[in-house]
Amino acid sequence: SGPRHPEVFSGGRAPLLARAPLSRRGFLRGAGALAALPLLDAMIPSFAHAQGGPPVAARSRFFAFYVPNGIHMAGYTPATFGTQWEATPILASLDPLRAKVSILTGLKNDPARPDGPGDHAAGTGAFLTAAHCFKTEEVGIRNGISIDQVIANQVGGDYRFPSLVLGAEGGGNGGGCDSGYSCAYSRNISWVDEAQPAAKEVRPRTLFNRLFGVAGAQVDPAVVSRQRRYTQSVLDKVRDDARRLEARLGAADRRKLDQYFTGVREVERQIELAEAQECNAGRPPENADDVRDTIRQMLDLSVLAFQCDLTPAITFMLANAGSNRPYTFLDVAEGHHQLSHHQSDPTNLAKLQTIGTWEVSQLAYLLGRLDAVADGPDGGPTLLDNAVVFFSSEIEDGNSHRHSNLPVILGGGASGQLTAGHHLRRPAANMSDLLARLGSFCGAPVGAFGDDGVAPLDLSPA
Repeated sequence: SGPRHPEVFSGGRAPLLARAPLSRRGFLRGAGALAALPLLDAMIPSFAHAQGGPPVAARSRFFAFYVPNGIHMAGYTPATFGTQWEATPILASLDPLRAKVSILTGLKNDPARPDGPGDHAAGTGAFLTAAHCFKTEEVGIRNGISIDQVIANQVGGDYRFPSLVLGAEGGGNGGGCDSGYSCAYSRNISWVDEAQPAAKEVRPRTLFNRLFGVAGAQVDPAVVSRQRRYTQSVLDKVRDDARRLEARLGAADRRKLDQYFTGVREVERQIELAEAQECNAGRPPENADDVRDTIRQMLDLSVLAFQCDLTPAITFMLANAGSNRPYTFLDVAEGHHQLSHHQSDPTNLAKLQTIGTWEVSQLAYLLGRLDAVADGPDGGPTLLDNAVVFFSSEIEDGNSHRHSNLPVILGGGASGQLTAGHHLRRPAANMSDLLARLGSFCGAPVGAFGDDGVAPLDLSPA
């Protein structure tokens, strides 16, 4: 089952704005290389910064995938551990990718426990912060910074978009949404700081225009070619100027010039890569009139954003906390939140399993799309291999509202840092420590994270 609008990303070669002419580091180097030679000393710190820190192979991309109202755990949880975990009904769509998927059970998020009722809002607010949300509907909102924004702060400066915050259900942040908790907690998983959720985009066409420009596919390929030729001619001119100066430079400046030429050569290499890079935005997505269209378009655009190296971190809310969306296309007429208070009724549980199976199939679609794209011009690792995708909900079960034994799926290999393919049991481990580990995978080590963090969680299979 492919995208409902496959033509969104079809077409010829990508326009300039829809492709990544330079990588995040190549762009920084190029900015220095295209400056006048007297700025050579000013260029070198940028070059050194680009060379410093984790190499590309050791810095993963991050994607957080939130689903509301918990999961029917009896239809979700594998009975066996290690690599032989069976694909339960809810996890069946992941079976073709099981070698690149990890199932984690036993984790808890104690800071997500509310003050009185309000488990959905408090749990969703703490989904990526592992911080206790202050109970208020208006004044005094207080949460914590989310791990995606920690990643954005530490490595996002090398990208056009330090992070992308996406969803398939909108709504404002004012007023109350859950037993005295602000709607800001219910409708956001990404938090810039303790008082400010990050702005969430829920319209695929607006996201497309933001990523690739309103002109998008209307850019003439001939214009793209002329701009690249102009960039190359500037590089040639800079090189010629530098060579004329070289005879008058001392040893230290010659070393600086060697470093400078290294940067110029890297810019040239990135221009050549851009010519071969498959990063085709195609036409903007059609206005979606079905939630399935919105979700698939958002996931497709997320893959493009990673493929074009536009951002290191993306968060996606399939729906808001406590969503009572009916799933009539699954023959489930009742609202999801209503059903989640299942009272152990077999009919309700069967419908919850149907919803959970569909939700995980959306994750499987994303993982499959990421795994179909080579992360570089010469094949080798895929986007999925160089990413970590975190899937979970704000609670374990909608009837009990427990914040323990949360359903957690990790997709990808985190650029070689995560051994996937296992069902790992981590009894009573803190979600805060898992988030800290995911941050470290993405070049953003944080040590203790959240309200109860101790140290990054060990995810080794042994």
